[in-house]
Amino acid sequence: MAIAEGRTIQFAGPEAIDVAVLETFEYAGPDQEIVTETREFSPVCPYSGLPDFATLRITYVPSDRCIELKSLKYYVTSFRNVGIFQEHATARIAEDLFRVLQPKRLAVATIYNTRGGFDTRCTVELPAA
Repeated sequence: MAIAEGRTIQFAGPEAIDVAVLETFEYAGPDQEIVTETREFSPVCPYSGLPDFATLRITYVPSDRCIELKSLKYYVTSFRNVGIFQEHATARIAEDLFRVLQPKRLAVATIYNTRGGFDTRCTVELPAA
């Protein structure tokens, strides 16, 4: 557990992200783009320990595996008590999903709620061009 400086709100580090829950199923169809989105993504700001609410959008073209949605929900929920920068959260999700799926193409975007007057959108595309 880490404690934000001058605060009493406790949060976990990125080691608490539970990638082991991710499951896939076989896909043998034609190329298609799959888009999965939730407005319930909420990791924690590593400075304040307060939640960062965001929309998470995952777009991919499968090779031979698709992500099982219940397992994805468990994975996304594992971020809820993790102190992680917005940019790092987006990259971590993209890397974890790319490793599990080995898709032809993957894009992960996080669209964070306005905070301090700033809107933040992060996008990672793999494989990198």
